[in-house]
Amino acid sequence: MNEKKQSSLSQETSQLNKLIIDFGNTFTKIAVFQNNKLVQIQTLEHLHTGLLDDLKMSFQIRHAIISSVTTIPQEILKHLEHHFSFIELNHNTSVPIENLYQSPETLGKDRLAVAVAAAALHPGEDCLIIDAGTCITYDFIDSRKKYRGGSISPGMLLRFKALNTFTSRLPLVPRRNFDGLTGTTTDESIQAGVINGIVSEIDGIIDQYKMTFPGMLVFITGGDMNFFAKKLKSNIFAVPNLVLIGLNEILIFNVGKQ
Repeated sequence: MNEKKQSSLSQETSQLNKLIIDFGNTFTKIAVFQNNKLVQIQTLEHLHTGLLDDLKMSFQIRHAIISSVTTIPQEILKHLEHHFSFIELNHNTSVPIENLYQSPETLGKDRLAVAVAAAALHPGEDCLIIDAGTCITYDFIDSRKKYRGGSISPGMLLRFKALNTFTSRLPLVPRRNFDGLTGTTTDESIQAGVINGIVSEIDGIIDQYKMTFPGMLVFITGGDMNFFAKKLKSNIFAVPNLVLIGLNEILIFNVGKQ
């Protein structure tokens, strides 16, 4: 298929209503893109087939993509197979970027999706994407749409749980904002250590990347995005649902090739 026809099909596909399903470590997000804009999103503990049917009927959806960092229930996969033209994202799925990761089969689908999203939102720019959720992931894609990889560290809740689990007396403290540097109680000291530690980590990693890529754009997304975005010294773009945006771009890219 020539590039002109491919581009035309991709433009037509972007106008279709599309279903995006993202199985995360904690919750499942299900979204509808209409005219390439996110028009509906739900966050669920358990996805059931009845919701898929309701969305298909309400939005006249044909195409879907599903991504997971965990195990997808078989009933969901079978239902999608029978009622949608769908893609299950894996390391063999075609994507609109060049993936330079040395073990693509082990790369988290969410990490690949945010890199695709950044390249689509700001083409021709070097981009670092920080996804602050269960884990904090850092992913870099350069101005030529080459995904270079990144790093993974424990997220805020994991750090709180680790201090409680692997010590004999430290409590499990609640997820609560703490703006100080010095805690005056054990709870505050844990909060100060975890929160300031994460902020210093993120700022430090951004600074290291900017030594090589000074004009780099930085994005933050994920469940703890709002918690950390205003604490960082670096100039960053807070973009919710970046994983869903990337999955939508991958779906457009693949349907346009059919």
